[in-house]
Amino acid sequence: MNLEIPYKSIINDLHDGLYFVDSKRVITFWNKAAEQISGFKVQEVIGSLCSDNILTHVDCSGNSLCHNSCPLSKTMVSGNPHSDEIYMHHKDGHRIPVSVRVSALHDNFGKIIGGVELFTDISNQAVNELRVKELEKMALLDGLTQLANRNYMEKELQVRFEEYKRFNIPFGIFYIDIDNFKQFNDTYGHNIGDKVLKFVADTLVKNARPFDLYGRWGGEEFVGLIRNISRSDLESLGNRVRMLIENSYIIHENNKLSVTISIGATLVSENDTMDELIKRADTLLYKSKDRGRNCLTID
Repeated sequence: MNLEIPYKSIINDLHDGLYFVDSKRVITFWNKAAEQISGFKVQEVIGSLCSDNILTHVDCSGNSLCHNSCPLSKTMVSGNPHSDEIYMHHKDGHRIPVSVRVSALHDNFGKIIGGVELFTDISNQAVNELRVKELEKMALLDGLTQLANRNYMEKELQVRFEEYKRFNIPFGIFYIDIDNFKQFNDTYGHNIGDKVLKFVADTLVKNARPFDLYGRWGGEEFVGLIRNISRSDLESLGNRVRMLIENSYIIHENNKLSVTISIGATLVSENDTMDELIKRADTLLYKSKDRGRNCLTID
């Protein structure tokens, strides 16, 4: 009785990404959900190391896990199952938060001969898709990045002010700019620049809390409206976003291309107007630029 075909059919129909590696961490199997979550087709990954510009996992502090702290590698050494929440690289360049569960594979004599990783996309996919559909209906969507456009962000900012005045619900704002983006465009061309804008936008959205909102303010500038948050949490969240983008990349002519961002972050105060809040965040952004870029400045 041949069990191989039913076995492959079952794991290909899983909603979670799943892949096998051999003892040298070369990928030997890649299911359909792994394709959908990562953007990498099976023919692009089979026979490759998982760290070969494929998943290139990082942790919440931006540390690369592929060489010294890989959950799969640790499990293949110890034999103990392992689970964690990490950030994987999508083929389009952005970072996706995933929950991973790892187990070792043994032969009939108990020797470890490989490993298996099951990974689940824990970004707010359904919420984001619904938001995109709503914005498309109202012509309030930025066509390139699929984020809310400036008109919509201004409307939402006004709603946040009303919530703050009536219910005392605090909120913060990120004013974000891609560092040296004009130089990047001049070097690689606008088509590649557009891909970078897209992966920056996708990283923002995939790692947003359900009740926060990111939009494209214009050019290479983005704004985040961060609801019901403290100053310390605003700073921590902003630095996490900055780190994730720093560790995101696209492949162009066999080279990794990446960018960094600078952020101005501030909380709303009692006497703020919308213009004053935006201006203060913009001023803080330029302080980040003056400090050498790829950093966050908060007041």
